[in-house]
Amino acid sequence: MGGTFREQLFFVMLCLSVLKGDARYMEENEITPEGLFSLLNSELKREIPEELIYSRPLRCLDMVAAEGQFTFTADRPHLSCAAFFIAEPNQVINVEYDSVDIDCRGGDFIKVFDGWVMKGEKFPSSQDHALPLMERYVDYCDSGTVRRTVRSSQNVAMVFFRVHTIGSSFTLTVRKPINLFPCNIISQTPEGSFTMVIPQQHRNCSFSIIYPVEIKIAELSLGHLNDFPIKSMPGCAGAGDFVELLGGNGMDPSKMFPVADLCYNFNGPAQMKIGCDNTVVRMVSSGRFVNRVAFQYRLLDRQELQRIKVNSVEDFCFTG
Repeated sequence: MGGTFREQLFFVMLCLSVLKGDARYMEENEITPEGLFSLLNSELKREIPEELIYSRPLRCLDMVAAEGQFTFTADRPHLSCAAFFIAEPNQVINVEYDSVDIDCRGGDFIKVFDGWVMKGEKFPSSQDHALPLMERYVDYCDSGTVRRTVRSSQNVAMVFFRVHTIGSSFTLTVRKPINLFPCNIISQTPEGSFTMVIPQQHRNCSFSIIYPVEIKIAELSLGHLNDFPIKSMPGCAGAGDFVELLGGNGMDPSKMFPVADLCYNFNGPAQMKIGCDNTVVRMVSSGRFVNRVAFQYRLLDRQELQRIKVNSVEDFCFTG
């Protein structure tokens, strides 16, 4: 199957959807997929003493996994740029404008997006985000000094920018405060574990893993008293509180394919292999209960993917 989605996400040809819905393609540059992947596991994530501030230049297409100060300076016109910011699952992202020297009247802009966008698809989806889509974009040229800091709702955010004039520049400081109740998360790694808790709030939360993985549900507690075995789809949507496993090759959970619904309390394990480029654990909560799901995930190897492909009757991706 390969890593089509991941290559699209981390390579130089990202089709971006911005404030007015216009599609723009990223410019060619020196970044390689390996270089972007390495950012998530390199010295950028090491512990940095509080008295030291990590700093480096910001590229036209960039992935930022560290706190610190990032400066973009135009060496030529850059008309379609984006920086992807990612934090740990239990963190959000603060983007602070330290200094900005761009020509807003001449068509330059810097826009922070609350989430990630790729090829018109968004994470979190519009169904799972508290703000309307238009309010998830904050344009520096519109807000100016009124909003010097923009905070994301989850562990990912983006900065879109366009600069026409050589020498124009801006500097951002990125900080990652703790989020007590994380909701809507993109995993930095292809394996790990997580416990999602929604404390009597009417909201939907998705945990996205941009790899084909095996999901093992260790515990599911939906707050009500129906302690029955796992129930497969369909039928859970009427329960008001449930967890669904989704698979697909895009970013937006609302456009992915349902693999299974879980709508009864149980202590696992219940496991499933999903051979998609993107796997999502999504919890829907009515707000009446404290809902909790604990799960583990690991990357599928090539042999597992091949077996799933041969044995699967699904055509959207491979499940087993």
